[in-house]
Amino acid sequence: MQEKLFDSEAKVMEILWNKGSLTAKEISLIAADTIGWNKNTTYTVIKKLEAKGFIRRDEPGFICSPLVTQEEVQKNEASTLLNKVFGGSRKALFSALLEDEKLSDEEIAELKDLIDKR
Repeated sequence: MQEKLFDSEAKVMEILWNKGSLTAKEISLIAADTIGWNKNTTYTVIKKLEAKGFIRRDEPGFICSPLVTQEEVQKNEASTLLNKVFGGSRKALFSALLEDEKLSDEEIAELKDLIDKR
């Protein structure tokens, strides 16, 4: 995945990831209610997402379906952040994330388990 999701595009993708395939009209109604966007704004973002290959629009009904999962986008964004800000150092990234964060014993155990499974 080479394309980056801009904030507005991520908002539409969140709607699709949470609700599944929807018509453009349904997306615009949800976006109007939750974000305050007008229909034209939503339709413009939908067209950009389609051009980038993040969604597919099918007829009849202008039904929009996500072509990438939320997990794929999260991994891509994390990788970009890791390389751009932390020079590829996972240790530096985790140190920055955990530096001021209080973790519960359960969270610490879960993180240790994730590392052990690698």
